[in-house]
Amino acid sequence: MKGILTGRLGLSALVIVLLGGLILIFYVSKEPAPFEPAQLVSATDSVVGSATVLTLVKVTETLLDKRGGYISNDVLPPFIFLDDMPAWEFGVLTQVRDLARSLRNDFSRSQTQSLENPLLAEADPLLSIPHDSWMFPSSEAEYQKGIDALREFERELVQKSQLDVQFYARADNLRAWLALVQKRLGGVASQLAASVGEQRFNTDLAGDAGARQSTQVPLMETVATPWMQIDDVFYEARGTSWALLHFLKAIEIDFSSVLEKKNARASLQQIILALEGSLQPVTSPMVLNGDGFGVVANYSLTMTSYMSRANAALIELRTLMADG
Repeated sequence: MKGILTGRLGLSALVIVLLGGLILIFYVSKEPAPFEPAQLVSATDSVVGSATVLTLVKVTETLLDKRGGYISNDVLPPFIFLDDMPAWEFGVLTQVRDLARSLRNDFSRSQTQSLENPLLAEADPLLSIPHDSWMFPSSEAEYQKGIDALREFERELVQKSQLDVQFYARADNLRAWLALVQKRLGGVASQLAASVGEQRFNTDLAGDAGARQSTQVPLMETVATPWMQIDDVFYEARGTSWALLHFLKAIEIDFSSVLEKKNARASLQQIILALEGSLQPVTSPMVLNGDGFGVVANYSLTMTSYMSRANAALIELRTLMADG
């Protein structure tokens, strides 16, 4: 009798542990709510560039301080079994790294021969530490150091006595960052579209009769995302959208005069609108992957539609930035 009672207690404890683990998994898997970059900027203590830098800081802090914290480098259960939220985190982190590098190489420099800002030169490599580094050093510790360097840069930026600390809101600087974003969005959309498998022509050398590549590839190939990676690609795309949504809203503030002069605000707002659409709540506990015209929805193809729409508007925005 005692053995039966012990067995039941053990089974009950196991059920409670498993149930608690499931609840914790659902809790930490909830994506953070968007915020408004305009609320980060003080009307009395801000300059050109404040919105972009503060938004970059806030997005990176959210990555570390959201529900469950940063989990991409966790090595203990139940977080080690999660892949959707780490994929989301990687999508956000990629955009954080790109903007931090553009801030270092473009936005803070007036010409190609100008000196780079030492704080941004410090923040860039800190944010580029591997996303799954558990210790020696841990990803979170290095990212926090990067945040601190960005905050110090923003503090110096608003000080009128710091003449060598600048943010240049120019069309050519913005265009350089948009070129990077365009490639990221195109890559994400291509991965999403491969969720159902599709045949693609090789257009790598299109438009250049004299172009060559190191290894020959077939003229046509079938591209398909492995079944176990479909949800990872989907949530990485959502992380990409989440970060870009905030960065573009900040850009709209800092580059307001440039956008007005180029008559490009509508194009930027079109990108923002498409990204907002891509972040609609996911109502299914799993990423549905039906055929394109089948009975079951295909979340990846739906996401592709929004990302492609955003990328098309972004190409138009880049063109406007290049025009006089």
